[in-house]
Amino acid sequence: MPPPGQTQLPDWDGLKLRVRTLIASHRVMIFSKSYCPYCNKVKELFRSLRVEYYALELDVTADGPSIQQVLAELTNQRTVPNVFVNGTHVGGCDSTYQAYHDGSLQKLLGDSKDAEPYDYDLIIIGGGSGGLACSKEAAALGKKVMVLDYVVPTPLGTSWGLGGTCVNVGCIPKKLMHQAALLGQALQDSRKYGWQYEEQVKHNWEIMVEAIQNYIGSLNWGYRVSLREKSVTYLNSYGEFIEPHKIKATNRKGQVTYHTAETFVLATGERPRYLGIPGDKEYCITSDDLFSLPYCPGKTLVVGASYVALECAGFLAGLGLDVTVMVRSILLRGFDQEMAEKVGAHMETHGIKFIRKFVPVQVEQLEEGMPGRLKVTAKSTEGPEIFEEEYNTVLIAVGRDACTRNIGLETIGVKINEKNGKIPVNDEEQTNVPYVYAIGDILDGKLELTPVAIQAGKLLARRLYGGSSTKCDYINVPTTVFTPLEYGSCGLAEERAIEEYGKQNLEVYHSLFWPLEWTVPGRDNNTCYAKIICSKHDNNRVIGFHVLGPNAGEVTQGFAAAIKCGLTKELLDETIGIHPTCGEVFTTMDITKSSGQDITQRGC
Repeated sequence: MPPPGQTQLPDWDGLKLRVRTLIASHRVMIFSKSYCPYCNKVKELFRSLRVEYYALELDVTADGPSIQQVLAELTNQRTVPNVFVNGTHVGGCDSTYQAYHDGSLQKLLGDSKDAEPYDYDLIIIGGGSGGLACSKEAAALGKKVMVLDYVVPTPLGTSWGLGGTCVNVGCIPKKLMHQAALLGQALQDSRKYGWQYEEQVKHNWEIMVEAIQNYIGSLNWGYRVSLREKSVTYLNSYGEFIEPHKIKATNRKGQVTYHTAETFVLATGERPRYLGIPGDKEYCITSDDLFSLPYCPGKTLVVGASYVALECAGFLAGLGLDVTVMVRSILLRGFDQEMAEKVGAHMETHGIKFIRKFVPVQVEQLEEGMPGRLKVTAKSTEGPEIFEEEYNTVLIAVGRDACTRNIGLETIGVKINEKNGKIPVNDEEQTNVPYVYAIGDILDGKLELTPVAIQAGKLLARRLYGGSSTKCDYINVPTTVFTPLEYGSCGLAEERAIEEYGKQNLEVYHSLFWPLEWTVPGRDNNTCYAKIICSKHDNNRVIGFHVLGPNAGEVTQGFAAAIKCGLTKELLDETIGIHPTCGEVFTTMDITKSSGQDITQRGC
């Protein structure tokens, strides 16, 4: 019988001969349909392997339906793509990818006896938190693994050891300098608690930096030892793809080696972005330079409104420096804006100056030194106004760029988002090239947080080599901004919640609070703030959690687990608080924003 819609009986013998001829005359034959995403995925696989294929698009071929029926009789498969390699039927999309992963596809494509084995099962480019976690997990599962890590020095010549941004120039030194600033505040508070000391207390930048760098050095060494113990090969070299499954590794001396692997993971992270104005790279620093700066930065201008900008401005001011923040538009883009403005207001109250809606256009050196003197010229974003001022140090913190444009991705066909350099991946962190995966800050549309990269790296290794199917969950990830008054959050910002759910479908509970420890010194009353955003039509489930106060990270981490389990307002109300703590405020909230009631706290 002819297929539905076809009235004239086809020449079945002729069609069968044609199909067999196509299969026999092409190394890779794909019976496809032009609109089918699974067909495109299979073609992408062969393109990434640099294997030529012939595709017959059945939806634009006159006798396509009849050919598909012939294929069904021949292979017992009625769907497309229908893939043949060197005359052997491989199957559809899933079967082709399975054959690729178990190596049988490669054997079909050529004589496996002549094919050289790969040097490694897995090569990871990038020795940060995510890359190291993935490498150690893969090695523990019995795989031969190599990690390449290379730090391109900053314009001022700063570089560091194994471990990536978080350990060397990010979370770790940032939190330690934040702690140094908090100790300064604690010293001031201590007099009210009866501590008496005569001498003027001052801070020594050099002692702090040396202590922090010594600790970081111990971590760098620990990572190298850990890799060696797990039999992971570590190269302090710059990795770059030169052909499918093959990279070139160049060390600091310019010596080159070549390495092949069956699978690659990109974990190259990001580096600070410069302004692109006269004097920025010559005279300014970034967070890559700050934490090992051998001298006190003195009067400092921080350019930017990112969490990096505000955190650095916060601890520099806490160490007693004159600090100004220059902001182009809003604070903490992507975070809850009510919380962001409260963060900024607290910083201003404690002496940090803000210059709003200005951008630098030039930085000039007036005097060399450690620190020297710089002149900054800035212009308004709203008019012709010009701002000029002298500073000892200018710290740029206007964002970060993914390190993906100079590692040969175009050579093997890995697609990136040209706007931001980030890499689109599927829900298993796989790029468009099947043997290349990516994790961490370079992922397009994902969170830029160290624990996320670590989790994604571990789970990826377990899926690749441990038979696991667990994927990284990027929803309801907690985070904290370590400004002088810490800001912790989990879930949606209020603006985002309104956008997704509609304001009429939300109930926002909030409260100010005064930490008991601050009552005796008598400071910052009704400054700390807590807020939860609940979905009315989902049993008042908490979809946004926000806290501004001391130890916000510790508070948020505990509640994040509850939010992961579906925390509701009722469950919070049923929870007995620990008294006296900051976290207990979430168990006693009874005022909604919509009520307009006063939320100031007047007692314990």
